[in-house]
Amino acid sequence: MSSDILFTETNIGKLTLPNRIVMAPMTRNRSPGYTPGEDVAAYYKRRAEGGVGLIITEGTTVNHIAANGYPDVPAFHGQALEGWKHVVDEVHSAGGLIFPQLWHVGSVRKPGIEPHPETPGFSPSGYIKPGKKRCYEMTSKDITDVIEAFAQGAADAQSIGFDGVEFHGAHGYLLDQFFWPGVNHRTDQYGGNVENRTRLVAEIITAARDKVGPDFPLILRFSQWKLQDYDAQLAPTPQELEAFLTPLVDAGIDAFHASQRRYWEPEFEGSSLNLAGWTKKLTGKTAITVGSVSLDSEFTNPKQINANPTGIDNLIQRIEDQEFDLVAVGRALLADPAWAEKIKAEQFDQLIPYTVEAMQSLT
Repeated sequence: MSSDILFTETNIGKLTLPNRIVMAPMTRNRSPGYTPGEDVAAYYKRRAEGGVGLIITEGTTVNHIAANGYPDVPAFHGQALEGWKHVVDEVHSAGGLIFPQLWHVGSVRKPGIEPHPETPGFSPSGYIKPGKKRCYEMTSKDITDVIEAFAQGAADAQSIGFDGVEFHGAHGYLLDQFFWPGVNHRTDQYGGNVENRTRLVAEIITAARDKVGPDFPLILRFSQWKLQDYDAQLAPTPQELEAFLTPLVDAGIDAFHASQRRYWEPEFEGSSLNLAGWTKKLTGKTAITVGSVSLDSEFTNPKQINANPTGIDNLIQRIEDQEFDLVAVGRALLADPAWAEKIKAEQFDQLIPYTVEAMQSLT
């Protein structure tokens, strides 16, 4: 099939994207001192030069004492903002658009992680996964601090020239831990029914919107699956998914990045729509799909495996059917900075396979 549909304009809020290809956020652990350097800027610039319509950065941690959970992950506050400003300038010089992904790891954090090694993992109710309680349970003051940290991160992104922001609400990290009834057992206004479990993120969106104004695009990434449980479900039915999404729409989100491990899998029985497709159908908001795009094996963690290029006819058909609006490409684009250019030129035989070695450097 022709890939022309991938290279048509679309919008996130009032921002026009030149095409429908998004670089998915991928943690790289290549920012010593929590600050992205010249190599990080060049890494993102190469994807812009390769024709990606929108780059979403690796997760970058908000200004909260327990936000970080991994070594050499970039921060999004203090001196790190100077590094990010350089990344933005480099991507813009290549004609690209770029959003940071703002992140708090929550209970995934283990004591000993710098820059605050004495700090435990923060969580809604002390759980790392269902049935395993090992973490610090957040107070109302902690929740207020986290809301402010995410909102300030959005404001800082706008001030240094980013084109929008994505909030990381997926994969079992802090925001997703509030969504997930398996680990959120709070009895206050942030726990219990689905409206309460979405309240933290809705308040983050509202607070961020107050700081950045109506026209700065805000995306939420969410998932059913978690790193702690690939089979977890926030919403096992369309009705429950609608109840989950509606408060977030009301708060002012512009788009949803619906994370699946395999984008072609239907989300609910009786329909071929994937998670992004259902999200668009239920909300009318811009929807981004993701999950093993153009590769023959899915993402696994922590074990990584090689993957070879595949066709994308199914993806193109779904976009033509208006199931979703944008497609985020992860490992295929990590291995091949020119992936978008090659797709546009129909040079499928020149696509570079993904290998585990691609994770070891900033190519």
